[in-house]
Amino acid sequence: MQINDWLQFALYLGLLTLITKPMGLYLMQVLDTNGRTWLDPVLKPLERITYKLLGVDPQREQGWKPYTFAMLAFSFVGVVFTYAILRLQHLLPWNPQDLPGLSHHLAFNTAVSFTTNTNWQSYGGEATMSYFSQMVGLTFHNFVSAAVGIGIAAALVRGISRTNFQVRSQSTTSDSKPTNSEVRFTATVGNFWADLVRVTYYLLLPICVVFALFLVSQGMIQNFDPYTKAKTLEGAEQVIAQGPMASQVAIKMLGTNGGGFVNANAAHPFENPTPLSNFIQMLSIFSIGSGLTYYLGRMVKNQAHGWAVWAAMMVLFVGGVLVCAHFEAAGNPVHHQLGIAAADGNMEGKEVRFGVFNSSLFATITTAASCGAVNSMHDSFTPIGGLVPLFMIELGEVVIGGVGAGLYGMLVFVILAVFIAGLMVGRTPEYLGKKIQAKEVKLAMLTLLILTLSILGFTAWACVSEWGVAGLNNSGPHGFSEMLYAYSSATGNNGSAFAGLTANTPWYNTTLGLAMLIGRFLMIVPIMAIAGSLAAKQAVPPSAGTFPVNGATFTLLLIGTVLLIGALNFLPALALGPIVEHFL
Repeated sequence: MQINDWLQFALYLGLLTLITKPMGLYLMQVLDTNGRTWLDPVLKPLERITYKLLGVDPQREQGWKPYTFAMLAFSFVGVVFTYAILRLQHLLPWNPQDLPGLSHHLAFNTAVSFTTNTNWQSYGGEATMSYFSQMVGLTFHNFVSAAVGIGIAAALVRGISRTNFQVRSQSTTSDSKPTNSEVRFTATVGNFWADLVRVTYYLLLPICVVFALFLVSQGMIQNFDPYTKAKTLEGAEQVIAQGPMASQVAIKMLGTNGGGFVNANAAHPFENPTPLSNFIQMLSIFSIGSGLTYYLGRMVKNQAHGWAVWAAMMVLFVGGVLVCAHFEAAGNPVHHQLGIAAADGNMEGKEVRFGVFNSSLFATITTAASCGAVNSMHDSFTPIGGLVPLFMIELGEVVIGGVGAGLYGMLVFVILAVFIAGLMVGRTPEYLGKKIQAKEVKLAMLTLLILTLSILGFTAWACVSEWGVAGLNNSGPHGFSEMLYAYSSATGNNGSAFAGLTANTPWYNTTLGLAMLIGRFLMIVPIMAIAGSLAAKQAVPPSAGTFPVNGATFTLLLIGTVLLIGALNFLPALALGPIVEHFL
């Protein structure tokens, strides 16, 4: 790393730290149905109209089961809605290239991908999607899937921070005399529809309007023009994509979606025109996830705990960046053997205008944050350089993670870390005054086992199947890494890829779609059950034996828990792929 690389990295970490608190405070206002924001005069009437059209009372809170059911029903309708658009895009407007409808398996894969905030793309955007499909079918999900993730995180935090309260009810006899009152306990975690609407209106839309205008100022296109046909110096014809790009890129980064308008994604000069646009896009990927850790601290009335969780994320992130950048800067050992100068590092698959460090930083950010946007080809990284983004996904996308998903994933590890601490001191573990019992630990482990089973199970299936091997462009350990990365990315709802895999086939599209559904919804259900269980618990005052969930000791325990579980689950598979490739 050169001095300018260190300076940029320090600037990135500094700005991220500075925006964490204001973002967290604003999230407090947005996620409180009675909260007031400076946008209320403009958006409050629209919010009220939306609730009226939906037939929703935003003040009526839901338990974890109704909240989860509403989320699942909304997501199911979203899959069907987008699937229909993609199949019928040749009949819909804003299709200047007269592109046909998608095949049923590709439409299924894409509809599921964008609904689950994965944005895996088995297609080239500019050669496959009409403007209508991009704007209505896909960008719609970029907003609402991000809002769903933030809502689930807020529900879990509410479950942790709230103490169940008593509601005294009375029944009457026929002569209107009250009978003995009964006490019932209620535990709610918010209102799904209110979270969805408020996050979309007050958080994502306003920031994206400003962000899109900034991107246009940097040279990004935003139009409805037909594609431009130009002649190259050699006399050949080149087709240059046009379209409403800035509006989609803004939300794909802020909402950690990652789906590119064009196939080259953020390596394309239209999607990422300048060094400044590259830097701000990287900052936007982490901004909401970082702010949610401050929101956690405020909600549980222990700001030091929020910063401890943030610090654990940052240590893992910085370590990943340094390892990836080191091996990419070292260059390709095959080139060393041939006597080729390695001063510029491994530049295969990278844009010269970004270089090694910006490519390594972007790759680590996008996989740590469950974004999936890329400004370089991960398939061309060195074996250990490529292992870093792969392992970031396999940790459970908890190093900042997707908007909302990173926090609720990390809180699963927090529960396990607290449980381990309780075992070490020989007492019932407590987390912020609430006892962590067998039910919460079982649900947390179920969440992690679902992630592991999906990634390793689908990869093993592909390895021994003709359809799996047929999609490889590389043999040996690198080919295995391509399959492992694909199912890690799908289950982790990341969306990036080792691009050497040909995944636009019926089997790959279907199995990757199933992995996305498992990684999103089968993991959310036990997490919401944890929220409901914790919300129903009475808080107990801390005692001398209570393990503190702030400070360096807790941060180190949390980091160790994340790394230990990630290594135990995936080290054997990584040894068969990037690790053995490194030694070969």
